[in-house]
Order: sequence, then structure tokens, then C-alpha cells
Amino acid sequence: MRILRILVAPKRDVGAKARTRPSFLLLRLPRLVVAGVCSVFALAVHAACPPSAIASLGKPGAAVGQWNAVDRGLLWRAERDGRTSWLYGTIHVGRAEWVRPGPTVQNALEQSDALALELDVRDQAAMRPLTQPADPAVVARLLSGERARRLARQNEAACVEPGKANGLQPILQVMALAGLVARADGLYPEFGADESMAVAARNSGKPVFALETAAAQLQMLTGGSEAEEAEQIDATLSELESGQLRTQMKELAHIWARGDVDKLARYPEWCNCLQTPAEQRLMKRLLDDRNPGLADGIERMHAGGKRVFAAVGALHMVGPQGLPAILAARGFKVAAVPLVAQPAAALPAAPPPAAASRAAPAGRSAKGGRAAPSTARNARGAKASTTARPSGAKAAAKTGSRPAASAKPAARTTASKSKQRR
Repeated sequence: MRILRILVAPKRDVGAKARTRPSFLLLRLPRLVVAGVCSVFALAVHAACPPSAIASLGKPGAAVGQWNAVDRGLLWRAERDGRTSWLYGTIHVGRAEWVRPGPTVQNALEQSDALALELDVRDQAAMRPLTQPADPAVVARLLSGERARRLARQNEAACVEPGKANGLQPILQVMALAGLVARADGLYPEFGADESMAVAARNSGKPVFALETAAAQLQMLTGGSEAEEAEQIDATLSELESGQLRTQMKELAHIWARGDVDKLARYPEWCNCLQTPAEQRLMKRLLDDRNPGLADGIERMHAGGKRVFAAVGALHMVGPQGLPAILAARGFKVAAVPLVAQPAAALPAAPPPAAASRAAPAGRSAKGGRAAPSTARNARGAKASTTARPSGAKAAAKTGSRPAASAKPAARTTASKSKQRR
């Protein structure tokens, strides 16, 4: 789940440190910020506003059903006590064509008994701490003067209806905008991987469990201190104003979509998100302090007899304190499952019935064509470390994938001719 960062060094100028500091917002922010809180925002409608998630599906080729399902993100297999559970690293925004899980991810979900998320945003009672009115005195202290004017300008830029979020906790008013800034690039909280997995699980009758509570996540964001909350508000507003947050979010989405776990695991080297004591405290709360609790929930469900598919933010999965490493230390046999992302291609529209009838070869239906073999077969026997996944030629070698299907018929043809000659 978490954040973004610029993949090239950010430009800096005198007096612009706050504006150019990269944010790891989308990967590191808890599920509640980009999905739960964004859901309370009503968007103004005018020509300059990005379309809503639903309206964006009206664009040619954007309908979810018109795209091939492609594996994206990060996936691990965790085995213990004769059962297999799964760890899936997600991002909390996505594109319409990313909604359908790829074959390997879908197969893992089908082999599980339950889906575990950071939060189940459809559980209205559990989400109430995020939507209940904040203390007016706190709002007045934290959102007044120039800070309030900056927030108002960003709400207007995001096409948020004036006053719609005024009663929310100040940190939520600001951070929810982070989930809206990339709509112009086709990235929406409604299409986030967590939400997609929740829909897929419910469609197949699987129960959905939350690994955390909304109240605990809110406490983590604020640090229990108005001073900490004010600093995070100012930093997020600066990133929105500079446009860096939108750029970073787009780049991070590309990193996640291609499953670049090595790049993600090295985030301390390039994120510029650990430069100040406040940033270090925030990252500790967002990652290190939460991972053991997330692991506890997964382990408890697994020990109770459930094969768990745990979908949480991608940064929770990497490094020596990531969930794969924690579960491995607790006796799980953990292995990365290679996900070979392929370019998404719009499925061709079906020809008219008459044309299809004329074009179909004898003995084959007009629909024709066999489904491509599942990439799950290529993942069998994978032996990868808990912190890195092979890619490219190395991935093919480690997964033990078989030669192309066309090689077998060719071999049989050669053998047949040899027999005829004998």
C-alpha cells in the first residue's frame, strides 16, 4: 500500500525544500485514506473536472470487460501446517483496465478461503471513526488562516464541493485529496487493487476480514499529536501545490504495475522520505509499527484453518521487516510467485452474426480461439527469496516454464516422418 516517489532526482531550488520533497503517500497511506475517506467527497461537475470513475468507463475502450486480465503487483505464497496462504502487495489507486485480476492472482484467490484487507471500507460501522465529525476546536486550530486558504484552493482544484469535508479530521481532509489528484491520469481509488480483490472475493462468496481498525489507522496518521498532524498537513499541501504528488503517483503506479519489487525494496535509497525526524517517525508508524500486527492477523486466521489471501499495501511486503520476512521467521515457508505482466490489449469487438458465420472455419464456432494458458502454470515450482522476485530470462529459468506450445507438435511431426522412412 504505499507511496510514491520520483524515480529521478527531484529538481530543487532555493527555498523550495518543502515543495519538492517526494511523498510516499499512495503506497504508504493506509487503505482508509484513499478509499474510505474519498467516498465522502462529492465532486463538483463542470468541464474542467476529471470524470468520475464511473464516467471514465464511458470512454472508448475503457470498459472493464473489454480488457484482458493481466497479472500485476507482488505475490508471495506462504505455507505452514499443510495449508497455503497468500500475500499480495497492492496499491490503493488504479486504472480501469487493471480491475480484473490476472490469472495467477485470480487462481491464488480462488484457492483461498478468505480475503484479508487492511480495512473493509464497505463495513460502515467499522469505518465510522473516519466519517464522524471532528472536534470543532481541533479543526479551528489546525485549519485556519493561510493553511485553510491553501486547503480551499486544493479542494477547488480537485473539484470537491465546497464545505463537503469541513467536519472531518483535518489530516483526513487533506490526505483524501491525494487519492483524487491522479484522476486526470486515469488513476482512481475506486479501481485500486484492494477494492478489486474485495469485489472478486465477494463475487465468489468468500468472506472479507479487516486486519486493522479505522480508529487505529487514524491514530497512526496523526501520531496522537496536533503538532505532528499539522506538519503532515503542510507537507501534503506542498506536494499537491507543486504538482509533485501527481507525478509521483503516476510513476509509482507504473512501478507497481510491472511488479518491480527490487526497486520498491530499495525505497530508503531514493524516496527522500526519511530526511527529517518527523518523516522518520511517520515511516516507522506507517510500516514497522504496523507490520507485526498485520502478520498477527494473517497468522491467526491461518492457524484457525483458513487459507488466507492477504492483500495489503506493497511497501508492507518488502525488506527485512516486511510481511514475507516476518511470516518466514514464524515458521512459514515463503516464496515469491513471479507475475509476468503483459501489455494490456483491448479485446476485439465481436463481428456481426452474419459476418461471423461466414468467417468461421468449418467445425469451429464463430467465437473460435482457445484461451491462453494460465500464467499460473509458469509459477509452479518457483523458488524465489522472500524479498526479491526474478524477472525476465531469470524468471523463466527459475519457474521451470516449459518451451512454447508449438515445439511439441513440431517434435511429433519429426518423429512421425522418421518412422515413415524406417
